[in-house]
Amino acid sequence: MEVSLSSEQVLSGDGNETEKERDGEESELVVQNGLTQGRKEFVAPAVGMEFESYDDAYNYYNCYAKEMGFRVRVKNSWFKRNSREKYGAVLCCSSQGFKRIKDVNRLRKETRTGCPAMIRMRLVDSKRWRVLEVTLDHNHLLGAKIYKSMKKMGNGTKRKLQSNSDAEVRTIKLYRALVIDAGGNFSLNSNAKEIRNFSDRPNQLNLKKGDTQAIYNYLCRMQLTNPNFFYLMDLNDEGCLRNVFWIDARSRAACGYFSDVIFFDNTYLANKYEIPLVALVGVNHHGQSVLLGCGLLAGETTESYVWLFKAWVTCMSGRTPLTVITDRCMALQNAIAEVFPRSHHRFGLSNIMKKVPEKLGGLRNYDAIRKALIKAVYESLKVIEFESAWGFMIQRFAVSDHEWLRSLFEDRARWAPVYLKDTQFAGVSCSQPGETLNPFFDRYVHKQTPLKEFLDKYELALQKKHKEEALADIESRNSGPNLKTRCFFELQLSKVYTREIFKKFQFEVEEMYSCFSTTQLHIDGPIIIFLVKERVLGEGNRREIRDFEVLYNRAAAEVRCICSCFNFYGYLCRHALCVLNFNGVEEIPSKYILSRWKKDYKRLYVPDHVSNNVDGTDRVQWFNQLYRSALQVVEEGAISLEHYKIALQAFDESLNRVHNVEEKPEQLKI
Repeated sequence: MEVSLSSEQVLSGDGNETEKERDGEESELVVQNGLTQGRKEFVAPAVGMEFESYDDAYNYYNCYAKEMGFRVRVKNSWFKRNSREKYGAVLCCSSQGFKRIKDVNRLRKETRTGCPAMIRMRLVDSKRWRVLEVTLDHNHLLGAKIYKSMKKMGNGTKRKLQSNSDAEVRTIKLYRALVIDAGGNFSLNSNAKEIRNFSDRPNQLNLKKGDTQAIYNYLCRMQLTNPNFFYLMDLNDEGCLRNVFWIDARSRAACGYFSDVIFFDNTYLANKYEIPLVALVGVNHHGQSVLLGCGLLAGETTESYVWLFKAWVTCMSGRTPLTVITDRCMALQNAIAEVFPRSHHRFGLSNIMKKVPEKLGGLRNYDAIRKALIKAVYESLKVIEFESAWGFMIQRFAVSDHEWLRSLFEDRARWAPVYLKDTQFAGVSCSQPGETLNPFFDRYVHKQTPLKEFLDKYELALQKKHKEEALADIESRNSGPNLKTRCFFELQLSKVYTREIFKKFQFEVEEMYSCFSTTQLHIDGPIIIFLVKERVLGEGNRREIRDFEVLYNRAAAEVRCICSCFNFYGYLCRHALCVLNFNGVEEIPSKYILSRWKKDYKRLYVPDHVSNNVDGTDRVQWFNQLYRSALQVVEEGAISLEHYKIALQAFDESLNRVHNVEEKPEQLKI
């Protein structure tokens, strides 16, 4: 269904602050492909509703009016004196007011009844339009659905509407997202029972009675209390709620820092939990999981995944991640190829290994097959080693016709560590046995958790995560780690990395002592290949000796180990450190000290900091940048009472300076 909505705005002729009444001007609704018959119940206008633009607010009220059976008129509009920017409006029923005295004797039928129905709205600081006052009651009978107004629209206006397809899509998404039936479900036809069966209705959300109202109430509350909160809703052709995406302000800020590598968690959707929840998760500078967005999806379809990823990209201003890690799923694979064509798409190794008992448990030699599989996956350093070990396993246990193993081998380039050494994972790789990717809402969601309960737990989970990050920030800044060696590499990064990341690097420094031999193997121009021998624990806790090749280029200050620890985890391994130490290098090259692990990362790095190329007309860009910068001050200010006082003073001083700019607009420079 495609719907075009038109609205006409009035500007005062002289640009002064103006209150202007429009009589007789009503909008026209052009409908294509028809509408399903039967009464719909739009969510009634309510104080606190917010819209991205005046047009969105006007179009919503116009659609609500159409369904209720009345027409809309713009009663008043207010404009700023100098900029002609609209900042307030009153929309009313077309029957508002009474005929003017001079028009009383005209033969035209009287339609004015002094109807009180109206909404008053205003542009607020967040640059959204907020509803401030609502009157729903009419003093006249409401007519049937109105598709055309009494006043025809000119051809020029129609052509303008047809050319503005992007605005049409945005508008219809908004007004259709507000359709709720009597049972609290988004639908053109009120039928709460039909949407409870997930298997019968794969094209709409599996919701129980009242769930959609709970979603809507939650989103409205978040818009009012959480600045920079973002959400989108998607409805199917019948008007039923199909997909939802939302992201709170802190998560949007986190996207600016930690969206280089994301893990798409569809555990609850894939395992048919009560709530079809999905989450986009990143890793912060402490190695903690951080939420980058949430969604509810109708099913595991390419269409639903594409919609969700596009919604996320919308709030990311078009930025895409370097690496996306997902479950092994063809629908996800197709969606990521479409939305993130330049990103590296990898399958979560821990998810694959968790399925081994389920997929292989029925085989006669299961224990032996499992050991052979683990050895091939985790111990192979070269492609030829992996493929040889895999072939030996298949042949020895006669499982060449096993469908899961066959398909797994076909997809090996997306999940086997030996093929992924050029992919950046920032610690989300799980390339070692025992490492897992736990669901972000683990311990908050179980198989039968109802949606209403989850929406309450959602905020508790985020508060707990934010508190953990804040405590880790304080610990990293206020207490120095204990050094365990005399190696300068350890001292160097103890001053830079957050406490948790440094502990992981410190372990690599300690394990340098298990590497007992570093020898030159081959020279190829400026590149020298070294062989590092290490004693490791093998099967049955037996000590084994393994060889690791390390490439070193002194001129380019480059070092790369065959284990690829740096790309998997974001810091150098013991083997690379041994080679640097062997060559007399006293400091780790700066290219191997990732900014994302630094304890002052959020202070030093401002996402999308484009002050030299700021768009002089893009207010959304200004708002997003200012909000992210202010959020840093808020987070720092919450550390202690002294921090709080300084941050509050800084805000007061900044506000005074902004007010001074308002008094001297000619000094404003972009």
